[in-house]
Amino acid sequence: MTNPAAYPIGTPGSPWGEAEIALWRSRQARKRSYAADVLAAVERLRPRFDVVEYGRLDYAPDSYPLYALRSRGWRDGLPAMLVTGGVHGYETSGVHGALRFAEDHAADYAGRANLLVVPCVSPWGYERIHRWNPGAIDPNRSFREDSPAPESAALLRLVAPLRGRVRMHIDLHETTDSDETEFRPALAARDGKPFEPGTIPDGFYLVGDSENPQPEFQQAVIAAVAKVTHIAPADANGEIIGSPVAAPGVINYPLRALGLCAGITGAPYVTTTEVYPDSPRATPEQCNAAQVAAVRAAIDYALARAH
Repeated sequence: MTNPAAYPIGTPGSPWGEAEIALWRSRQARKRSYAADVLAAVERLRPRFDVVEYGRLDYAPDSYPLYALRSRGWRDGLPAMLVTGGVHGYETSGVHGALRFAEDHAADYAGRANLLVVPCVSPWGYERIHRWNPGAIDPNRSFREDSPAPESAALLRLVAPLRGRVRMHIDLHETTDSDETEFRPALAARDGKPFEPGTIPDGFYLVGDSENPQPEFQQAVIAAVAKVTHIAPADANGEIIGSPVAAPGVINYPLRALGLCAGITGAPYVTTTEVYPDSPRATPEQCNAAQVAAVRAAIDYALARAH
């Protein structure tokens, strides 16, 4: 077995400093438009939602307004359901799945639930198809007090008034081949650690909360998504991405301890979706549809148990 090639930035065994981060940042080019893909969709939805600008990211020379779509006619007596996408900007179906749910299905829950849909938490990463923000920080390991990631801090401020009132939070993600070819090697280089190759599961899976796993909830979402796309099997070790499989297509992480987005509300029902867009058995359309199916199933389950 040959050792993987060293990442082209930094010195093996030494964490990055400001010079390495600046070099990495200089190599990130804009590949798509947040304004065209996300802000334009938000504007189309403005007649049907209260559009909340909950922050702004100033990454000179760029500035990104952050928007959430809030149910019009929000009623405090209804259960709140939070949908987040684009915490990792490169995970495309998380962004477009959230927008599609808002456009095509949110009206089904009028008068039954308060919806808060945040389609793109990390617009700089969305445009550059990257996992990190300009400081080489992963927003999805940064949801904690005094967060180093402005993207994470802004979302925490948005949901703070809702803590204890959110019934369900679903965070929409993807696992991609580029995790293994780019993002995990970059992470190892950034932290001065050796890169240990892994495997990418072929199919959809969920990450629940090891502190509150809610297995029936997770399986309800898996069952809905299985009608749209295939579910990732366990590997030879009974694991998915190094974690034991708790049930078909489900693993669990300690969400709050890891600073993950799905841990920010304390909701009784939480999950993180992981779509696999690089599968030969899945199309971009299926990936978006899988995210929508997951959102609907999660809300439906939580509504059936609201009290």
